[in-house]
Amino acid sequence: MVDLELDEGLAVLTIDRPHARNAISLDTMGELDKALDAAEGARALVVRGAGERAFVSGGDLKELAALRTEDEAAAMARRMRGICDRIAAFPGPVVAALNGHALGGGAEVAVAADIRVAADDIRIGFNQVCLAIMPAWGGAERLAALVGRGRALMLAGTGTVLDATQAQRLGLVDQVVPRASFEESWRTLARSLATAPAGAIKQVVSGTASPDEAVAAFARLWVSDAHWAAADRVLTRGT
Repeated sequence: MVDLELDEGLAVLTIDRPHARNAISLDTMGELDKALDAAEGARALVVRGAGERAFVSGGDLKELAALRTEDEAAAMARRMRGICDRIAAFPGPVVAALNGHALGGGAEVAVAADIRVAADDIRIGFNQVCLAIMPAWGGAERLAALVGRGRALMLAGTGTVLDATQAQRLGLVDQVVPRASFEESWRTLARSLATAPAGAIKQVVSGTASPDEAVAAFARLWVSDAHWAAADRVLTRGT
């Protein structure tokens, strides 16, 4: 089951499969696509798992074990990679709220986001090699962009699982917060990112906006009512 909460420009997508530690099944893929369709127009997106044990524990091995041919495996990988690509290409900032462990395919979902906020007791690892397979949902490439090619090969090639502090030290996780304040922390961050400027800033920092497009985005924001209202507040405080 995939839930979607829409709240004043913020979309929160929750993978809720407690019986399978939020593992991704073929049905889950379909629900994720529908949830992303419904989230269109939101200014920021959060992807999270339900509960405190798992963000996403990977693919649902009990179901995916039925895929026995190369064609079937390739079709599944392409489908889920497409979903991760949609998460990465979301126009506004995307936060992965790592409420629990992100392992295998779960780590691939996590790195599709722009920002990863983790509870301090979670673990994350690209440990597909333990099943004699490799990341196939775009996670290996995104991991390399985050931590460098050598570290990405070392982590994914050995299946090393990191705790939150180790992951933050390598740049795989952006913020680690105590479990007690985790929900409040990611919601506060996500709400602050659900703004028009943050969406424009994402396009610039991701390299998808040319210099002319960046200037044009700035100019649109400059003439907006929100800018002048904010400027008036600053000027009023200064008098």
